[in-house]
Parts: sequence; structure tokens; C-alpha cells
Amino acid sequence: MTSEHPYPAAFRSGDLVTVSGRLGVTGTGELAAGGFAAECVQAFANLDAALGSVGASRADVVKVVAYLTDISDRAGLNRVYEEFFAEPRPARSCVGAAALPYGGVVEVEAIARVRDV
Repeated sequence: MTSEHPYPAAFRSGDLVTVSGRLGVTGTGELAAGGFAAECVQAFANLDAALGSVGASRADVVKVVAYLTDISDRAGLNRVYEEFFAEPRPARSCVGAAALPYGGVVEVEAIARVRDV
């Protein structure tokens, strides 16, 4: 039986971690209610969970790519990004997308490097 998603939420190879795109979907499988702001916060919470699943944290993130169906939501993305990441924040790209899965309005993916102490 194949799952709906034939890829992991996150993949670790040595000290490199890649996180597949995370939407603003709640634990019930529905998009977070409340529009862009709610979906964006949920997408970053889902990014956090994916990082944790492979022994990484947001402090390990070096690059984020965000996809928005309305590029004018970039200022809202920036607010959530600033709250989510401590200084120095990782590099970030923001890309306009015609559509996202499940009708989402924001999706985030990341690359991290885990440093063993």
C-alpha cells in the first residue's frame, strides 16, 4: 500500500537535513482556519515538527523557501519568519505560486545542518 505522500516530511543524511514542503495543515488534515496568517503559523509549526522528527531544530536551519499563492502576503510571511527564527536568521527565498496542494496559500521547505556537540 502506498501512502498519499511517497516521501518523508524530513530526510537526514549525516549532518544535512532537508524538509519537504510543509503546508498550513492541522493534525486533523484540514487547512488551519483563519486565512493566510493562520496557515502560515501552522506551516512553520509543521516545519518545526518535521525537523524534530530527524533530530534537528529550527536553530539548525540554514535556508528556507516559501511559496505563496499571493505574493502580496510576503509582509505577513516576514512577520511569522521573524517570530519563528532567532537572529541570525537563515537565508530565505519567497516564490509566487499559481496554486498549492489542498488549496493552501503558503508552503515552506527548509535545509538544515545539524552540528553534533
